[in-house]
Amino acid sequence: MLLTENSYPSLSAILDLIFPRICPGCGKEITGVKEEPICLLCFHQLPHTGFAIIPDNPVEKIFRGRIQIQAAHSEFYYSHPVIRTLIHGLKYKSKKETGIFLGSILGHSLQKSERFKNIELLIPIPLYPDREYRRGYNQSTLIAEGISRVMNIPVESDSMTRIRNTSTQTKKQRTERWMNVENSFTVVEPEKLRNRHVLLVDDVITTGASLEACAQVMQEASIASLSIATIAMSSK
Repeated sequence: MLLTENSYPSLSAILDLIFPRICPGCGKEITGVKEEPICLLCFHQLPHTGFAIIPDNPVEKIFRGRIQIQAAHSEFYYSHPVIRTLIHGLKYKSKKETGIFLGSILGHSLQKSERFKNIELLIPIPLYPDREYRRGYNQSTLIAEGISRVMNIPVESDSMTRIRNTSTQTKKQRTERWMNVENSFTVVEPEKLRNRHVLLVDDVITTGASLEACAQVMQEASIASLSIATIAMSSK
């Protein structure tokens, strides 16, 4: 048989044979779409909350009496081991493609909900510049880019910045979390936000302290309305 250029296996096919992609959920080899970081079986078992179409859902109740929002949604429950593994890989193991993947899923849910129809800008919650430099990226920006691919809404990542390098929120209680992030954000280009319906994007919400602190300075910049979306919701 005459071999042509197309007869030879691609580099990616060869790499898949040498270094097979393993699903973090079940440990089996992933044979599906290249961009998907989990297998099809685990994909269909992901713990969707369904909050996007539910007014006064548990995410929105976090902010009740604290900040005024139009709508809020978290796509998954963080307690699920696959979700925890995916987010950990996104934040600490340079799994950038996971941010786009999860953001796209989130975007499809938002797109189907009438409550998120009039969003004009996607704002990823900022990382402190030094932390972003060391990590090489902001995971919330990757999530926002995934949403943008689905909803065709621009990502605006330069209008806000984090001006305090706060310590991790993981083991802090609600009051400690708020004190840790208070006065941590500032709007550097308010004209980009003024009179716009903004969607603030993050990876995980627990008490909502960081999102609240960020949202407050955005509202002081005269945005028209604010909605919030995260990949997951944690109960602790």
